[in-house]
Amino acid sequence: MIELRNRQLRDIYVDLLIKYAKEYPELVIVEADLMKALKSTAFFDVYPERAINVGVQEANMIGVAAGLANMGKLPFTHTFTPFATRRVFDQVTLSVCYAKMNVKMVGSDPGVMAQLNGGTHMSLEDVGLMRNLPGMVIFEPVDGVQLAAMMPQIIKHHGPVYIRLLRQEFDAIFEDDQTFELGKATRIVEGRDVSIFASGIMVKEALDAQKILSEQGISASVVNIHTIKPIDQDMIIEEAKKTKAVVTAENHNIINGLGSAVAEVLAENCPTPMRRVGVKDHFGEVGKKDFLMEKFGLKAHHIVDAVLDVIKQK
Repeated sequence: MIELRNRQLRDIYVDLLIKYAKEYPELVIVEADLMKALKSTAFFDVYPERAINVGVQEANMIGVAAGLANMGKLPFTHTFTPFATRRVFDQVTLSVCYAKMNVKMVGSDPGVMAQLNGGTHMSLEDVGLMRNLPGMVIFEPVDGVQLAAMMPQIIKHHGPVYIRLLRQEFDAIFEDDQTFELGKATRIVEGRDVSIFASGIMVKEALDAQKILSEQGISASVVNIHTIKPIDQDMIIEEAKKTKAVVTAENHNIINGLGSAVAEVLAENCPTPMRRVGVKDHFGEVGKKDFLMEKFGLKAHHIVDAVLDVIKQK
């Protein structure tokens, strides 16, 4: 039994890899010299013949993974989020997606979670890049329970998957028996006045905002969009028709991320007043999580402000 609470998410992730490696002998990992950062050295200790460290060569990592997939292996690659997406975009596009290779790519420390690693290591555009690739699935777990529940589905899905992974601390949101389905959003709180769609670390902020709004007499739905692509259109349309006001919350640039994906669904199916909470087209900076979230407008009170504003448009 893997402990899913009071641990760092990287520990849970690596334990899951070791667990499923027993069931799937084709499962291998390919790293770009960040095995200590992810703690995947634990996988190497158990399966040294199935762990490859290519060095600081992210493009080569994707090429090696695509080659392994072409030979029937199930590679999981890992590096920090900006190097897992923008640095290797051509290799992911051609060697993985265009060639329809079954490669799972993990980008850790998404958005402001890069914290003191700074602007060069802070990717606020990774979802936008990966959304543009045909066949790509984008999954962003909220906590250990959700990651553990979705891992077998990700392994069984044949095709490229991008996992936007917190590496260290996370807010435990879900109970151990919660179930999830790849491609289907999870309604956490049922509301009638506004729908808040959130991903990743913004789910906790959305739940905090929901409590503040409730004290003001506003009933808000909180929906976790853990699979950003393919996005759950049915849930978005259902919520929009019910509450007639939508707010999105994401740890990403508001351009071409979760907010844009929701806006596309609404524009084509159910035009609805909406506001997007996220980074307003800005590069990342050096700073601790709380400082950056306040600076970039990602706190619960920013979601409350967006809700109060959009409700005026109903």
